[in-house]
Amino acid sequence: MNLYLMKIIDNTLFDRPFYGVRRMTHHLRHMGLIVNHKRVARLYRLMDVRVIYPKKNTSKPAKGHKKYPYLLRGLKIERVNQVWAADITWIPMKQGFMYLMAIIDLNSRYVVNWSISNTMDAAWCAEVLKEAIEQHGCPEIFNTD
Repeated sequence: MNLYLMKIIDNTLFDRPFYGVRRMTHHLRHMGLIVNHKRVARLYRLMDVRVIYPKKNTSKPAKGHKKYPYLLRGLKIERVNQVWAADITWIPMKQGFMYLMAIIDLNSRYVVNWSISNTMDAAWCAEVLKEAIEQHGCPEIFNTD
């Protein structure tokens, strides 16, 4: 029965990764299964499931960490290739993660280049930036967090 429940939980979390223990318990009961939140919590621990949700106070700097000023504050961005910005995010897959890097021109909001990789390493990031420069020229400012 546990393997059956674990398979249902896994399939449900693929479509709804934000389901916590209580919501999953309600979902399983709605399917006609007899479970309580303690059993679902135990299965989450066995499966090493952690729900995706916004964490509290993620923007507050830790004590002792240097806080760098935001250098683009007050800068008028008026032309293409003046400022590019880059960011990396992860995409949950059925088994593991993929990483997405995107470079955007802040004036036109045009995605200059993007790439997906199964590893997040510096060489991959440098290659994405190099391709963007080859295709569109070099920006005056390249901003990342």
